[in-house]
Amino acid sequence: MVKLAEWRGKEIFRKYGIPLPPGRVVRSPEEAEAAARSGEVPLPCVVKAQVLAGGRAKGGAVRFANTPPEVRTAAAAILGLEFKGEKVRELLLEGKLAIARELYVSITLDRSLRLPILITSEQGGVEIESVPDAAIDRQPIDPFPGLAAYERRAAARSLRLSGGPAKALDGLLPALWRAFQAEDAELVEINPLAVVGDGLVALDAKVIIEDDAAFRHPEYAEIRDDRTPLEEIAREKEIAFVQLDGNIGVIANGAGLTMATLDVLKEFGGNPGVFLDLGGTDDPKKVTEAFLLMAQAKPKAVFLNIFGGVTRCDTVARGLVDAMRQVPDADRFPLVARIRGNNEKEGVEILRAAGITSVPDLKASAQAVVAAAGGPA
Repeated sequence: MVKLAEWRGKEIFRKYGIPLPPGRVVRSPEEAEAAARSGEVPLPCVVKAQVLAGGRAKGGAVRFANTPPEVRTAAAAILGLEFKGEKVRELLLEGKLAIARELYVSITLDRSLRLPILITSEQGGVEIESVPDAAIDRQPIDPFPGLAAYERRAAARSLRLSGGPAKALDGLLPALWRAFQAEDAELVEINPLAVVGDGLVALDAKVIIEDDAAFRHPEYAEIRDDRTPLEEIAREKEIAFVQLDGNIGVIANGAGLTMATLDVLKEFGGNPGVFLDLGGTDDPKKVTEAFLLMAQAKPKAVFLNIFGGVTRCDTVARGLVDAMRQVPDADRFPLVARIRGNNEKEGVEILRAAGITSVPDLKASAQAVVAAAGGPA
């Protein structure tokens, strides 16, 4: 998936006619002050870091300014931040509005229903995950007729809107639906959606594009989302690779087994970090490449958990042994292996010859790797 920064999401909203505050993107304190002095950004204004992580206001990455010098000062302070591991390089300056209420509106995919779903809540301005379920309204959308008039009216009722704001919502929701469809989005979110006078204004924009549809959207080809540098390399090599904050590397094959491996490590107090899904590869070179990528993340220990089906155990063992030979001594880490299934006996022999023992029991092997990484967190 491709996560877009707020300003890019708002460019999409603007294209489909969703109301936005006046503003512009800047990349230096001087540019920010000039935009305020020229009147391009009305004062007072809000200065917002353009990062993908949430919680910007709580983290000091959103500030208010009343004069051009204050805009410059706020811009200098925010551009110097590293916010949740992401360096702030861009700012969005927008005019401050007289807000009556803050609401939440989004369209996303409900994978259990296999349908798009409209989500609304009166409690806007906070992360939707922290809103009580009773305060959230969900309406599945039939993708063929799209958002019906009665669904738009139901959304207005759920938000307790009437008069001008209700009429504004009736025009905004079809525009949000068109953006969701035309941009091949997984999520289009406005949080908060502000009631301003008799209208509505999108104060924020969160847009996530389905990367399997990237061939239809060359305009997003150069956009970096929140992937780490190693995740970028893995993506180029077509390796399923994710970095978390833990210290145990996990190599498994298949999404189900990979997630189950993370769960069993957590059960025994482990802290999974990098995890890598080999999928159905039967190429020892691919296994070697994947393992060397794992080594660059410098885990405290690595858990190899393979069930041999399409992926043969001996293939993985050969690739693993070859990769271990290429890891410098200074970067070596304990390795616990569990390989079961197709060509298991051959795989175990290959590992044993290299001094690596395969532990057949899942819980015992998980406990061993947690201990090797320094014990339960």
